[in-house]
Amino acid sequence: MDIVMVNGAGNMMTDSSVLYTYHCFLFRAIQLLNGDNPTGRRIPFVLLTNGGGMTEAAKADQVSNLIDVKISPDQVILSHSPMQMLTKKYKDKRVLVVGGKERTCAEVAKGYGFDNVVTPQDLHHWHNSLWPGSKPKFTTDAAHLDYSKTPIEAVMMFHDSFDWGRDLQVMLDAVMCQDGIIGTLKPDFTTQTMPVYFSNNDLIWSTDFPAPRLGQGAFKEALEGLYKALTNGKATLASESFGKPHGATYSYAEQIIALQHKMIHGESCVPAHVYAVGDNPAADIKGANYYGWNSMLVRTGVHTSPGNSKEYPADVVCDNVLDAVTWAINKEEGLPI
Repeated sequence: MDIVMVNGAGNMMTDSSVLYTYHCFLFRAIQLLNGDNPTGRRIPFVLLTNGGGMTEAAKADQVSNLIDVKISPDQVILSHSPMQMLTKKYKDKRVLVVGGKERTCAEVAKGYGFDNVVTPQDLHHWHNSLWPGSKPKFTTDAAHLDYSKTPIEAVMMFHDSFDWGRDLQVMLDAVMCQDGIIGTLKPDFTTQTMPVYFSNNDLIWSTDFPAPRLGQGAFKEALEGLYKALTNGKATLASESFGKPHGATYSYAEQIIALQHKMIHGESCVPAHVYAVGDNPAADIKGANYYGWNSMLVRTGVHTSPGNSKEYPADVVCDNVLDAVTWAINKEEGLPI
């Protein structure tokens, strides 16, 4: 048995005492997975989240500090982690990386092996009238290139945008330009030549604000709507998405689970029973169900109602992550549940 812990359950905490309780649940759940259970057996697990905008190592440190349990970077899968696979195609090509704070996502992309990374801030520095009324605050070495002669070959959104207006404009410039040259317009929009990738399609996500907030999926909807309007309804923007609930992310997660299994048990394989614990029916549960994993919905995040999700029902519904992990272990070990 392996358990895939789907991070995000508990983001909707509004009270410090409630947040502390959630961290206690997660701390105890990981203790169980690490062998403090009735059989004393370690159970491979990964933390799979649609969050991102940082390295896997930084996220591992963040979680480790929150719950006081050491989490390895190898146990963390961010929304953009599977995009490492794109380096086979784009390693030496110039890619526009969108989203995140300051230079962080550009550095993440370079760490994955993308050698020629450009950001919207770089393009804004090259031509300030690209987004009039503001000035770029952070740039990379790519800011000093002449993009009237330097083509972009792909667009990759690594994380949520912190400047929707400018980033929507820049991405539209990229997908509508001729031969990758920003500032030009191709004569025929019915054929898309610029590949576009999104790290996740979450329409909403939960914070400590009482109502959910717009996520990268909402940005994607806005971009697609604008592209269709600007082409007079003649063209639809095509793109490829990663993150939950898309199969590419679950396939990547299985590779990481197999490596975890090998580290613990000495053989690389994906066990027949994989349990996915999450709070977002449209992402966590939909993806797990589609991929054939055992889905476990918890009521500590996007989903808070007492029953199951009507649109994307889970195999099991639990109050919190500790209850879910306990249930899964007991089920596999033939103990009372």
